[in-house]
Amino acid sequence: MSESRRLPRERQQPVTVDVDGMPVACFAGETIATVLLADGVTAFATRGGEPRQPLCNMGTCFDCSVVVDGIPLTRACLTPVADGMSIRTGQGD
Repeated sequence: MSESRRLPRERQQPVTVDVDGMPVACFAGETIATVLLADGVTAFATRGGEPRQPLCNMGTCFDCSVVVDGIPLTRACLTPVADGMSIRTGQGD
């Protein structure tokens, strides 16, 4: 894998994001998918009433789509978190 697509080995600064109305502590630079999976989120989105989680982890399947700061269809597997980010999953839909 090229160096440009690798995540840093050292953790960056601690940040807090809002996931479905709850604060979640994580580290800047981690992908949204990493944060959600570590937090125990079982469904990122739904399709046809069925829960979806990351499948390809490279942005092509869109099964990890979440709403970030009001922007729908954000791919959680590619998008790094930032402090104060608002993330909405399909849980409870």
